[in-house]
Amino acid sequence: MIFYILFILILSYGMANLEIQIEGGEGWAKNLPTWRIEKHWLLDVFFGGRAMTGYHFWMLSFVFVLFHIGILFAAEWSWLLEVRVIGGYILMWAAEDFMWFVFNPKFGIRKFKKEHIPWHPNWIAGLPVEYWVFAPLCLLLIRYSYLGWSGMLSF
Repeated sequence: MIFYILFILILSYGMANLEIQIEGGEGWAKNLPTWRIEKHWLLDVFFGGRAMTGYHFWMLSFVFVLFHIGILFAAEWSWLLEVRVIGGYILMWAAEDFMWFVFNPKFGIRKFKKEHIPWHPNWIAGLPVEYWVFAPLCLLLIRYSYLGWSGMLSF
């Protein structure tokens, strides 16, 4: 489980740097030549009110499919493996998002504040709300995928 999480964090670092190269200092595909859906109730539910762009749709879809490649090669699918994939996928994007700010020369950790990041409108205790939701969720999903219900109760 620890190696899986470390692998995801390494993947997040690479993805963050790829997105820095693509987006530059303008987050959420602001200056990219892509389609955008600015307002829709589903965006409020699943994207925290942020726009859905063609760039994000295809990047999210592509990475989700890639996360299933191990299952494909093993030719073995189960609900527990699917839970692990989903947990890893959530962890990758949450960590990637944070690393985008930390390693982006236009931001850095000093600018990791609500006033500098309009595409993260909701913050609690110095972090975007999504971090507070997704960090524990992905770790619980990954832990469950390795240990099942009985292992979840032991620490």
